Amino acid sequence: MSIGSKLYGAALALSLCLPVAAYGAEVAKTKAPTPVSAYELYRIYGDKTWTWNTGGGRFFDNGRRFVAWSNDKGRESFAEGRWVVDDLGQLCMRATWTNAEGAARASTCFGHRKIGNTIYQRRQPDGNWYVFRHASVLPDDEFRKLVPMDTVSAKARELKQVLLSQEIARKGG
Repeated sequence: MSIGSKLYGAALALSLCLPVAAYGAEVAKTKAPTPVSAYELYRIYGDKTWTWNTGGGRFFDNGRRFVAWSNDKGRESFAEGRWVVDDLGQLCMRATWTNAEGAARASTCFGHRKIGNTIYQRRQPDGNWYVFRHASVLPDDEFRKLVPMDTVSAKARELKQVLLSQEIARKGG
């Protein structure tokens, strides 16, 4: 076998491997998680209500207001504040939560990453990652709990009035 034949064979083998290697590198690039952009998070959450087993939170587009209520084991509370997103894939709800015992500020954040068209979410800073929205949305995706209807504001307003009247009564007003 001549050197020319060997070089041709090596070149042929290499040329057959390069597209496979390039394809593998392309697949590896799409498999690395990337942060969801602020714009995409805004489109996901803006003017939606995130329904929870114990209540829900409303992400108002206008002024980025955040309103929520919760009834956790008979302890009702409501929240008023703001929501923010960033290009690191983070959504934060910064609000004052009020219940019968008083009020306290809280900031709750969720990280979002995507691989392809699947979005993963976790509570920051150290929650476990889970699928928030599959590439083809499934019925039990957390994403489905974001609904256009405001199911929160009236309940939060009502609870605010109840707690305010209880506070006035306690103070003897």
